[in-house]
Amino acid sequence: MQKDDHTDELVETRWTQATTYPDMWVDPGDDPREAAAKPVDERGILLDSLRHHRLTLEMKCAGLDAEQMARRSVPPSTMSLLGLVRHLTEGERHFRRVMAGEDAPKLYCTPEDRDGDFNGAVADPAVVEDAWRQWRAEVERTDRYLAGVTDLGTRNAGFSDLGPEPGGSEQLRGVLVAEIAEYARHCGHADLLRERIDGRVGQ
Repeated sequence: MQKDDHTDELVETRWTQATTYPDMWVDPGDDPREAAAKPVDERGILLDSLRHHRLTLEMKCAGLDAEQMARRSVPPSTMSLLGLVRHLTEGERHFRRVMAGEDAPKLYCTPEDRDGDFNGAVADPAVVEDAWRQWRAEVERTDRYLAGVTDLGTRNAGFSDLGPEPGGSEQLRGVLVAEIAEYARHCGHADLLRERIDGRVGQ
């Protein structure tokens, strides 16, 4: 932290754990997202990209307490890192509802509170612990489905919150790309949220 010359308040300073490049989260050799062998086929590339963005979310939340995880961005936004974890948990469940046709109702959002994933993200260690537990369980269930489906042209077996009917309007490749885009979008939000919390920067 350093003192603001105009207000005398302590403000966070930008910092990184990387030593190679000052704008990176960690050094390339320490980055768990860097796979030894890069996939070359379409399915492998898509699954690796999903893995990469899931890991990015975890990394951006590392080392924070419940208050920091639940800290909102800027008024009137309700966005927080904890809210993002809960929101992306809902996204994993939506993926399986669409593709596998599974009975996976929303965990946090209701017709009365469509933003329950963010609104319920309160600074309680138990809420944070439960959010991570739910997210990891949903990631595992999604990966289990993906492990059993090799054809990216597989059509959706279930309904989407966004409209497609069961039985053929969506392909797995398209739903996967949408899921990756959702993670990528929110990892960008996580970059800014984390920097505002403690000044840590990185790719």
